[in-house]
Amino acid sequence: MSARAPRTPRRDVPAGGAGPVDETAPVLRLEGVRKAFGSTTVLDGVDLDVARDEVVALIGASGSGKSTLLRTVNLLETVDDGRIVLDGLDVTDPRVRVDAVRARIGVVFQHFNLFPHLTVLDNVALASRHVLRRPRAEAEARALELLDRVGLGDKAGAYPDRLSGGQQQRVAIARALAPRPAVLLLDEITSALDPELVGEVLDLVRTLKEVGTTILMATHEMAFARDVADRVVFLDAGRVAEQGPPAQLFTAPRTDRAREFLARFSS
Repeated sequence: MSARAPRTPRRDVPAGGAGPVDETAPVLRLEGVRKAFGSTTVLDGVDLDVARDEVVALIGASGSGKSTLLRTVNLLETVDDGRIVLDGLDVTDPRVRVDAVRARIGVVFQHFNLFPHLTVLDNVALASRHVLRRPRAEAEARALELLDRVGLGDKAGAYPDRLSGGQQQRVAIARALAPRPAVLLLDEITSALDPELVGEVLDLVRTLKEVGTTILMATHEMAFARDVADRVVFLDAGRVAEQGPPAQLFTAPRTDRAREFLARFSS
């Protein structure tokens, strides 16, 4: 794997935030992204575009690179080579402000990661208040709006330990949406839930799609990826082995590896 080349200053990539947004360009673009941990290559030259208002599902076996890909987008992992562009901003440029980039990306992980000492309202308002520096009243109004949207307006004053797992995950989604991110990353958001709670979270993602949320999600829920995603990307050994509309990829995959993987889920 090639070493990450030194970057030369670029006039079109601001250090602190994105410039004017081209509405016709992809919201998110990965170009030749590589990432290794020691001698293990996890992402091996990934090229991927996510269009505005598109829902893209990442599928693949454990270890295929799904979660690492999402972590590189949110700058939780640095890439070894290639670049990631968010709304025209090269977020892998070392001059960018990491906090400014993360304010443009919503992330929901497998586990809810809510602050147990804060109420539901305070959890959702946190980023608006402390990252975007919004006044408390404005941040709380936005939080209440989102809690109503996810069906938890009546839980604003509750603490996370008083909620079910499905409710906690819906709060986590509301929190990720609070800063009005350009893209929402969902990393196996149903894997820590009891089976009977999965449906309520997936129904919420369907609703987010209907209102035009740009989503890149890693999921092991094949039926959900088939029914909700606009495009499905099959990762294998850190590479995009195949991608396409769900109807095509799930019914007539072109590669042997995709066929083998999907055969495990056929009835």
